Amino acid sequence: MIVTLLGTGTSSGVPLIGCSCDVCRSLDYRDKRLRVSIHLAVNGHHFVVDTGPDFRQQMLREGISQLDAVIFTHQHKDHTAGLDDVRAFNFLQQRDMPVYGRAEVLEQIHREFEYVFAEHRYPGIPRLQLHEISNTPFEVKGVTFIPIDVLHHKLPVFGFRVNNFAYVTDVNHIAESEQHKLKGLDVLVLGALQRDQHISHYSLEQALGMVERLQPKMTYFTHVSHKMGKHGDVEKELPPTVRLGYDGLKLKL
Repeated sequence: MIVTLLGTGTSSGVPLIGCSCDVCRSLDYRDKRLRVSIHLAVNGHHFVVDTGPDFRQQMLREGISQLDAVIFTHQHKDHTAGLDDVRAFNFLQQRDMPVYGRAEVLEQIHREFEYVFAEHRYPGIPRLQLHEISNTPFEVKGVTFIPIDVLHHKLPVFGFRVNNFAYVTDVNHIAESEQHKLKGLDVLVLGALQRDQHISHYSLEQALGMVERLQPKMTYFTHVSHKMGKHGDVEKELPPTVRLGYDGLKLKL
């Protein structure tokens, strides 16, 4: 399995429009963060978790020409806004795109992309197959995804485990009843927004505390704000088994 971090930034991306802080002016490519998403290549199949506003740019940058399914963590715009661009894969693959999400996510897709489901549809729009998921394992193309139910303030969000890899973004609470799904991991990609506490995201300190609890072999932080600091500076403070993720990073498991 190869995991590619397509985007590792917060909802506004980094650099932030109009900001002149050291991070936003940084020339380090690791400080240029698109909206958060990952690509999974497993046994010849290809999956994307979340299609944010930068989805098209991420697909082009990584040269991705095959996509077997889209899987959503939750319904916030920085995770869904690029869904229209799956139509390119409709044309390439000559089939509808399977889309997986909890009921609330699929309901919002119906509202925000109403034209996709219209009785009389305009030619060339995306073709989607919606699949509702719950907090039970599901299979796509022979690959088992185990949802991890977490909270993003009061909003339920799914993380996902595939084999010994797990991805949990947009999180400020993981119940003990769900933490057992995150034990024995080779790699964990976990949301860590900034240094200060936040109402709906783990701070750096809180994320490190969760890593200490779960004890994965390696952890990469994602959904990183410009308030975290420069990539190179933050990494000097982290334990050897914890790194900041960055756009384009590939993890081979």
